[in-house]
Amino acid sequence: MKPVIKAIKRSLTIARVLMSVYYAYMVEYRAELLFWVLSGSLPLILMGVWNQATANGDFGLSSLEITRYFLAVFFARQFSVVWVVWEFERQVVEGKLSPKLLQPLDPVWHHFASHLTERFARFPLVILLLGFFFLVYPDAIWVPDLQHGLLAALVIFLAFAVRFLMQYTLALMAFWTERASALENFWLLFYLFLSGMIAPLELFPPAVRNVVEWLPFPYFVHFPASLLLGWQTNVPRSLGIMLMWGVIFWVLNRWLWRRGLRHYSGMGA
Repeated sequence: MKPVIKAIKRSLTIARVLMSVYYAYMVEYRAELLFWVLSGSLPLILMGVWNQATANGDFGLSSLEITRYFLAVFFARQFSVVWVVWEFERQVVEGKLSPKLLQPLDPVWHHFASHLTERFARFPLVILLLGFFFLVYPDAIWVPDLQHGLLAALVIFLAFAVRFLMQYTLALMAFWTERASALENFWLLFYLFLSGMIAPLELFPPAVRNVVEWLPFPYFVHFPASLLLGWQTNVPRSLGIMLMWGVIFWVLNRWLWRRGLRHYSGMGA
């Protein structure tokens, strides 16, 4: 029992150190962080486009529902942004991964800690920007009830974790190609159109939506946004699909990691 407790304490100590170091690093670049937040303002731009569209036609959603939806999308997407593929690709290409492999800690935890602490550093800026838009659209103000709010927070974290795992899996292709980020750019096309960021899934044809709901993309944006708004959704089924894709990519990730390390070592790194 004592070795288990000792291992847990050691893991918690490592996690605390990593989180504190990367949080200090993120706060140091808080001015740049503001531009990162603003770079994710596409949903706010699309909000205006869809508001104009609903004024000229019947799409099944009112202008107020559209406004609230894209504000919820903006909030949810801010906390599921991932960039690990570019970091990992640079480390492999520049040889900076080699020193990290000598440490008794999987390099992925450095990336995960930097991403996670960035969420905390980003949070005040996101709230500030949302407050500005609520001043512009006072009718769009809403407060999720406690149950949906807590569930949405959990789902947003799961969305971030699955999205991180998927992108990190694509990043492992950097062991074989210097342009692993090109795979993420191709993947991003499906993410933009099928996640609910360009348009609510409620506007998709039923046949298309039935297929899309089995893909991972809607659960990064549309699902947490729907929970924040209190829209009716099948929570157990959605969580099950998220976990299913998480397991699939975790298995693929571990297989690519083992194969990639052998290939990386074979190149003399």
